[in-house]
Amino acid sequence: MTSSFQYEIRCWACAEDQAAEERAEFVTGQSGDTDERKIRLAIATCNNCFAPLALYQEVIWDDFAEEEVVRSTRADVIWPFPDQRGQDRSRAIPHELRREHQEAQLCFNANAYTATVVMVRRALEGVCADHNIRAKNLVSALEEMERQGLIEGRLLEWAQELRVLGNEAAHYTGRPVARQDAQDALDLAEALMDYLYVFTGRFNEFKKRREEARQDASGGGAPAPG
Repeated sequence: MTSSFQYEIRCWACAEDQAAEERAEFVTGQSGDTDERKIRLAIATCNNCFAPLALYQEVIWDDFAEEEVVRSTRADVIWPFPDQRGQDRSRAIPHELRREHQEAQLCFNANAYTATVVMVRRALEGVCADHNIRAKNLVSALEEMERQGLIEGRLLEWAQELRVLGNEAAHYTGRPVARQDAQDALDLAEALMDYLYVFTGRFNEFKKRREEARQDASGGGAPAPG
């Protein structure tokens, strides 16, 4: 279907924040699908330069009223993107955290390395908040995550280094943030989120399948000894 709906996007061609007009869309679940999680895929064009974009958006759906509650003007650009690595983040990572990391990537693409590491620090704060960690500061929050077994020693060390770099970037020192430091901050933050949201969940599913297979092999009784 066609629409004149307007999105707020970062245009890959203009390299600026622009409005983009929707040209076509598809929402999952329109044809009898009762899945609560619905997404919208859309084709749009930048209002300034008419460059094409493919967009992804999670839909807030009211099953009782069978309609969308509210339609956001925000959406993830899934094609094209200056650094496709930035678009490979798993949907297992919460949307808000993916957005923070994507903004950090946009800063990096614009050679704004100080802003990049500040955005990475924001993402770390978001990770702590998403795990209901309440502490007086970020260093205490990260240590609490380790105490709860959410992250391990090396990951804590990574996260603390990112925190320190972010703190230095947030205060004027007269020294620029190096490009390599900004790139490493992006990579380490992505690795941390992958560990917490992607690999941990995948490993738990793997253990569950293995346990079910052992129970089936033993006739539903206690697991066989290792």
